[in-house]
Amino acid sequence: MVAPSTQPVARAVLRASVILALLCAAALVVTARQTMQQSPAQTGSPPPPPAVPRPEDAGDAIVIEGDYARDVFGMGRTVVVRGLVRHGVMAFGGDVVVEGRVEGDVAALGGSVFQREGSFIGGDVWVFGGAYHHGKGAPARNPASSTVMYAGYEQELREATRNPASVLAPRWSLPSLGVRVLSVLFWFIVSLALTAATPDAISRAAARLQLTSLRVALIGFVGALVIGFGVPVSLHVLPPAVGVFVGALASLLLVVAYLFGRVAIHAATGRWLQRLLLNERNRSESVALLLGALFWALVLSLPYLWALAAAALVVTSLGLALTARYRLGWKSPAKI
Repeated sequence: MVAPSTQPVARAVLRASVILALLCAAALVVTARQTMQQSPAQTGSPPPPPAVPRPEDAGDAIVIEGDYARDVFGMGRTVVVRGLVRHGVMAFGGDVVVEGRVEGDVAALGGSVFQREGSFIGGDVWVFGGAYHHGKGAPARNPASSTVMYAGYEQELREATRNPASVLAPRWSLPSLGVRVLSVLFWFIVSLALTAATPDAISRAAARLQLTSLRVALIGFVGALVIGFGVPVSLHVLPPAVGVFVGALASLLLVVAYLFGRVAIHAATGRWLQRLLLNERNRSESVALLLGALFWALVLSLPYLWALAAAALVVTSLGLALTARYRLGWKSPAKI
């Protein structure tokens, strides 16, 4: 266990928490100010209507003319349907412009769907990161079809689908910095709450992680494989009600395991950092949790490495949750 907190350490933790809260508030205020400056409502003028792309302006667009009997996919390109598509049309990082007839579904991820006058869509319309534009009149659609649209983060989704490497190398900006500061504050508060509620369990998990980290990670990896393959199989093999129940239990296990395991990882990491940075009298559990939250927030912000770090956190957290009732050595007690 870590030595109890002293008054200077308590003041330092309180000071750090106040600084984190002020940084969060400053980031949110600046982000809101930038949004208000960019909002068309600030000037009192209505937003301009969306420009419908013309096929001749689409550049390297995929143009479908005549009768096409298969599905159409566009990766980072706009799809223009002038003829007949007997199945569906999907664009990743581009728009879908329907001038002819599509018998199946139409979907756009990181783009918009434009349905021109006189065209027809027989299936559903799915738009994520864009909008569905069909002119002033009611579009020619199958009455049984539906429309699913989420219009946020169009530019981000378009960039991610056209350049997948950008997801692994996020760009630094003031809003992203504010999100990371909020993440540190969130995990610090969650760590304090769980440590106060179950101090012995968190302490045992942190000690077990320091002594047998490889074994814990191996058990977590096996558990992740079982859940990853077992839940989809159960959804297909078992009755629907039972399959949904198994999936809900698996999701609940992952959430609880991640919360418990990540707090234990924060505690173990913070203790290790305290041994490197602080002398023994200035160490405390609160400082350890704050240092652990800061450390993993920085690691999860590293380009390309954050994906491996996130996977390691999930696997290790699952291993800690699955071995929570075992002793440190996992050996049966000696007989007397």
